[in-house]
Amino acid sequence: MYPEALNDLIELFEHLPEQERRENLVTLSDSAKRCEPKEGETFDLEDVRKDEECTDTVGIFLRVGEDDKAHFAVTLGPAVQTLTKAMTSILCRGLNNTKLQDVLDVPADFVPRIVGAELVRLRSQTVYYVLSRMKTAVKMFMDRRRAGI
Repeated sequence: MYPEALNDLIELFEHLPEQERRENLVTLSDSAKRCEPKEGETFDLEDVRKDEECTDTVGIFLRVGEDDKAHFAVTLGPAVQTLTKAMTSILCRGLNNTKLQDVLDVPADFVPRIVGAELVRLRSQTVYYVLSRMKTAVKMFMDRRRAGI
């Protein structure tokens, strides 16, 4: 149901005590910079914007490789919240090298298993934002490809 790399992260987080879960999320938020595009890297789709539900600009970069597998890079503005940064790291690790259709098919029900029900309740929009943007990028790419653009 989930890509293997994402499933491994889900299984890791869902068994952690709440304090350890939060500590690991903070650690992952610190590594969000590793998800940024590398110098000279090219992408098939770039979607950089500030949405109402996010505190700053977020850029989703998608490159489609062999066998229709996705490679994501993400830029985050300086005001983006810690939980959004953590989810960015998780999603880049968990969805890179996943077939486009499989990215679209990933249900969002895994999010509480990673961040915990309390944080989902407190930050409901934040925890789903990057996943939604990644799925939108994949859909935009697939629509453009179908249209021959």
